[in-house]
Amino acid sequence: MITERLHAAGATVLIWDKASASPSDGKDVIAVDVSDPQSVDTAARITLARHGHIDILINNAGLAGPTVPVESYEPADWQRILAVNLTGPFLVCRALIPALGKSRCARIVNIASLAGKEGTPNAAAYSSSKAGLLALTKSLGKELAGRGILVNAVAPAAVRTGLLDQMSAGHVATMVGKSPMGRLGEPSEVAELVLWLCSDACSFNTGAVFDLSGGRATY
Repeated sequence: MITERLHAAGATVLIWDKASASPSDGKDVIAVDVSDPQSVDTAARITLARHGHIDILINNAGLAGPTVPVESYEPADWQRILAVNLTGPFLVCRALIPALGKSRCARIVNIASLAGKEGTPNAAAYSSSKAGLLALTKSLGKELAGRGILVNAVAPAAVRTGLLDQMSAGHVATMVGKSPMGRLGEPSEVAELVLWLCSDACSFNTGAVFDLSGGRATY
């Protein structure tokens, strides 16, 4: 939905996706494993060769991982979740910041989670990875402010995406039950906020975290 909204607003959209390298609705797709530095660097070179410049980066790759207590969590699962959810955005930012620094209106938007602020029981790896992504956002926001690159994060509560398929039904029901609005967020609602963060209208926000929680986050 984010790619569709950006495309409709006039952006040339390039998707980095581990699963497919085939065109998607007129948008370019490059096969990349965001947890692999060499794969990320190769994708960055291909992107610049095709398009010459980059104005916007959305870090949205994510894995939920098992919903089990810490004592039952496999170390390999822990490493895999952090590799995609935290190391991935670091590697992609590292590879693309030099190009973004040449843009007139550069934006980085990290899709985090309310779990990174509150911590979710039986989801230690996911919560930890998203907390780290929020810290990365705040750090880069300060680091890049003088270079004209605005870096912000969106922290949604549970949203109706395929990520929920990785979780138990009981875990999803618990998250919905915490929302005063009593429902899941919709991908379109996330996309609208991301679109604003990428626009010229967002000019004095960087290193910030924008909750999207149906009233759950009131702090």
